[in-house]
Amino acid sequence: MHFGLLGERVAERWLQSRGWRVLQRRYRSGHRDIDLIAQRDSLVAFVEVKARTGTDFGDPVEAVNWRKRHELIRSAATWIDRHGRPGEVYRFDVIGVLVTGPRVRVRHVENAFLVQGSA
Repeated sequence: MHFGLLGERVAERWLQSRGWRVLQRRYRSGHRDIDLIAQRDSLVAFVEVKARTGTDFGDPVEAVNWRKRHELIRSAATWIDRHGRPGEVYRFDVIGVLVTGPRVRVRHVENAFLVQGSA
């Protein structure tokens, strides 16, 4: 199994154990994708998942750079246009999955970044 997919499955279980319902996995918009789209009550989170086997290149959460954020924002706008409903609130989360030997550590950063121009 591809390591990224393993990270996404860990993140999905993490969210579900905390009351989230996963609406879509690997939502594609053109060449861009959103790893997970999850909902709890009226809150919809567009979730980027980063998995690593060590911290040699930093914490997995830090790997979401400005380019990836821009892609997520564009893909989320497309998803909202197609599937959004009145009353929903949207945010961007990042989940880092760090696998070191038998240990798996999950770091969930809620509201990881804001869209420019939003209040």
